[in-house]
Amino acid sequence: MLSREDQRRFDQIARHLRTTDPDFVARLGDPAANRRNRAAIIVSVLLWAVVPLLAFFGGWIAAVICTVALSAAGVLALRARRW
Repeated sequence: MLSREDQRRFDQIARHLRTTDPDFVARLGDPAANRRNRAAIIVSVLLWAVVPLLAFFGGWIAAVICTVALSAAGVLALRARRW
């Protein structure tokens, strides 16, 4: 465990690194963000797998609505992502 002063200094250094060298921080990666991204990809694949079932059971209108909603969500997710 770090002392309170050491923890404060560590946070200060980390904050400085995030602002001055975002490429370095991006290379280190964020495990929580990686889990969120992985979960989002899995959910997206599962939802896209449901589209043919909707077309078969719910009709073409339900499949088109689902496809448009998923495409819009994908575009928004790509625009929100920091490259």
